Amino acid sequence: MRRTGRTASLRQQDTRRVAGLVTLLGGSSIIHAVRPQLFEPLVPPVLGSARAWVYASGVVEFTCAALLAAPATRRWGGWASAAVLVGVFPANLYSVKAVGPSRGKRAAAVARLPLQVPIVQAALKVARAA
Repeated sequence: MRRTGRTASLRQQDTRRVAGLVTLLGGSSIIHAVRPQLFEPLVPPVLGSARAWVYASGVVEFTCAALLAAPATRRWGGWASAAVLVGVFPANLYSVKAVGPSRGKRAAAVARLPLQVPIVQAALKVARAA
């Protein structure tokens, strides 16, 4: 059966979406492992050991990237990635407060919040298309 241009275009979009998510989550997981101090101030003190949470979230992000990378587990990876991204949103909100008085850091923290929406949407699209 011959593919239509639209079908091929959708497959290319799916491929780019998966590659973007794998890169984002995989890259973030590496930074969590090698530079945990960057993320520690973003963990609310009420949660306990910031280092443990940073390492754990890095492992979860790596797992999501691995699930997305393999076609056989891509659906699970999409759902898991969306859940993780929604789950860390409260920490992203907390980061606005945690960055302190620096206007630049606060602006970056605030700008990051709406960026979560298209990333979650991408993960959901991957889950549904897999």
